Amino acid sequence: MAPIRVLIVEDDPFIAMDIETAVADQLGDEAELIVVESVAKARKAAAAEPFSCALLDIDVVDGKTFEVADTLQRTGIPFAFVSGSAPQEVPKPLRQVRFLRKPFSTREIAAFVMAAIGGLPSESVA
Repeated sequence: MAPIRVLIVEDDPFIAMDIETAVADQLGDEAELIVVESVAKARKAAAAEPFSCALLDIDVVDGKTFEVADTLQRTGIPFAFVSGSAPQEVPKPLRQVRFLRKPFSTREIAAFVMAAIGGLPSESVA
């Protein structure tokens, strides 16, 4: 089995820790969690190796993550927005993407990641 790599783009360190903990609690040592706080660092991380899935805040320190989301979508990598922004702010080509509104439940985060990596049927992610 290929290693599980999860990208987390979040500029608030406390929220990033909550997301990281939710994913780590679900996947344990099976996953490499890459936590970055900017679009630039997300691009750099993506150049290293492909991700299994990603969780993106929309507004981060150097802009909006829509470019990263577009790249993930084009390459077929499952991702969700985890944001306090309004879903209507998402560009139309990205509006069918899963949107987890802050404040989120860690159960939602874990369920999305498990469905994205094939651990649960997608209908389990409500």
